[in-house]
Amino acid sequence: MISQQKQKVLIITYYWPPSGGAGVQRWLKFVKYLRDFGWEPVIYTPENPEYPVADFSLEKDIPKNLEILRTKVWEPYDLYKKFVGQKKADKINTAFLSEKKKTNLTEKIAVWIRGNFFVPDARKFWIKPSVKFLTAYLSKNLVDAIISTGPPHSMHLIAFDLHKKTGIPWVADFRDPWTGIDFYHELHLTPWADNLHKKLEKKVLKNADRMIVISEGMKKHFNEIVKRDYEVITNGFDEEDYPNRPIEPDKKFSIAHVGSLVRSRNPEVLWAAINDLTRNLPQFAENLEIKLVGKVDFFVMESIRKHGLEKYLRIIPYLDHDKVVDEQHKSHLLLLLINNTPNADMILTGKLFEYLSSRRPILCIGPENGDAANIIRETGSGKVAGFEDVQKIKEIISTQFIQKKGQENIHLQNINHFSRKHLTAKLSEILKNLTATIHK
Repeated sequence: MISQQKQKVLIITYYWPPSGGAGVQRWLKFVKYLRDFGWEPVIYTPENPEYPVADFSLEKDIPKNLEILRTKVWEPYDLYKKFVGQKKADKINTAFLSEKKKTNLTEKIAVWIRGNFFVPDARKFWIKPSVKFLTAYLSKNLVDAIISTGPPHSMHLIAFDLHKKTGIPWVADFRDPWTGIDFYHELHLTPWADNLHKKLEKKVLKNADRMIVISEGMKKHFNEIVKRDYEVITNGFDEEDYPNRPIEPDKKFSIAHVGSLVRSRNPEVLWAAINDLTRNLPQFAENLEIKLVGKVDFFVMESIRKHGLEKYLRIIPYLDHDKVVDEQHKSHLLLLLINNTPNADMILTGKLFEYLSSRRPILCIGPENGDAANIIRETGSGKVAGFEDVQKIKEIISTQFIQKKGQENIHLQNINHFSRKHLTAKLSEILKNLTATIHK
């Protein structure tokens, strides 16, 4: 039975198991550990969402007897699929990833419609019904705080209206930026739509009682929009996810990327470096395997073919999280590819922290002074090369190949404060201080 001393927090999230992918991990893990710190979570999530992938293995992390509120959401994706010629059962890829072909005119028009008519996102039609449902729920069920997590940023607008109606303290958590996200320019926004996005963004930043972001770079970015206090809680890793049994390394020298490989993350410089190594180091060519776990964009495949690397390629379709963990442990070098976009400095993907816990060396391609690079240096978990630094990438890969025989895991520093339990303790302190301030 739940202790009466526990305070309750309502968490508004679009992504929840059986949703797979990166978007669900952060709040699933917070919820897993919140009870340890005196908080009882209540989840509000759609009954019939459009998930890019499903991962039923994540359901093991849902605490027993957790209250989960669900209502139906209407999203325009059926119309979108008809418009672009997809089947109703086809999944919508995230971040403009296209696996099978180049983007055609119809898809470009669909993106324009999405960006200009569905502000802030396609879940906008869930805002009013959710506010109505949750207002009725809160009139009969007391909670001490509300948390919204986005994207999708419609979750923040639900929380804004609830906060305004009820006065319940509100924490807004940003897993990604809003107008600063890497694909914002690809929405081809009209000035009207751009202004509306910025207006809604400022409304959330100004009115949430507390703001949580995932990186120092994002904190700096949001401070340029609305100057206020922002709490940084990074993503992390869950020690309970990782096998306590020996994992046999891949027989070949495996260079692995885990997660969606979109066009803006395509490491042309990496393919060039590997091509050069295969031509000049016969032993490297004989033992190489490029392992891509997850969906791969059409343009990335074209780039791999252009550099003559297709024969080294092994693509593993989407795996459940527990199997992904095994693949990371088997790999000899893990690729962390930062999107080559204007906001590259502040990109800090959840993948980095999952990589850390596998204790396999990381090759990061991205800004050498970005948020991801700083954590790699702090933890001693790998090497960083710039977007155009072919020579450095070749040196990192060849050095790691030579050292492959000693299959030991690398020794990392300062990674305990990236554990999910430690990060949940930070979240609970924010909630505790917020509610204590409000109740004074």
